[in-house]
Amino acid sequence: MKALLLAVRFLTCIPIPLRDEFTPQGWGRSALTYPLVGLLIGALLLGLQRLVGHADPLLQAALLTAAWALLTGGLHLDGLADSADAWVGGHGDRERTLAIMKDPRSGPAAVSTLALTLLLKFAALAALVKIDAGPALLLAPLLGRSALVVLLLTTPYVRAGGMASAIAAHLPRTVALLVLLLVVVGAVLTGKPGVLALVVVLVTLALLRWIMVRRLGGMTGDTLGAAVELTEVAVLVALALAP
Repeated sequence: MKALLLAVRFLTCIPIPLRDEFTPQGWGRSALTYPLVGLLIGALLLGLQRLVGHADPLLQAALLTAAWALLTGGLHLDGLADSADAWVGGHGDRERTLAIMKDPRSGPAAVSTLALTLLLKFAALAALVKIDAGPALLLAPLLGRSALVVLLLTTPYVRAGGMASAIAAHLPRTVALLVLLLVVVGAVLTGKPGVLALVVVLVTLALLRWIMVRRLGGMTGDTLGAAVELTEVAVLVALALAP
């Protein structure tokens, strides 16, 4: 339970009082619960959508997009913004790319990427609420946080020190694989939306990982955040376009 509470406090802005000091091993174990945090976010979004389901679809989509960003405290959006600036400003150079990621200022690439990402999320949600947004609202955050576990298992961390480094080093690999297997089974049991979402996530993650390894030799905390946002958007858009 402590691992789940730590993950909720880390990945969301939900106030969770924790008095214990967590070790690197504790941070590693908390990553096993990232998919549950995604499911929690999805359940809260679904509850909001049911509450405002009588409203215009555009208003529903706007409220859901805003609530989504607020629930995470902009954590993953910040990683996406930093990654976008670094990829454009780095000009293919690894050290320059890593240095730009540490710069707290946001350039045109960051602003443009955030605007396009939120626009796509909003537009996809506007289309989905006209039919049934339930599966998408649960699958997107669930698979987005599961993507973190996949990358932590498969991709080297390129910065010395840092929280993500400790999480990756102390993540129980066998249990993590079992958790991911449960996520896959759960998604498949939802039927066509879940299968489509899984395929989209696998393709998106494979592409993102290839880009990370090619430019940096691995991942950083910022690229992990970017992966969550881009995976979520890919799932929403794919489900909105599905016949």
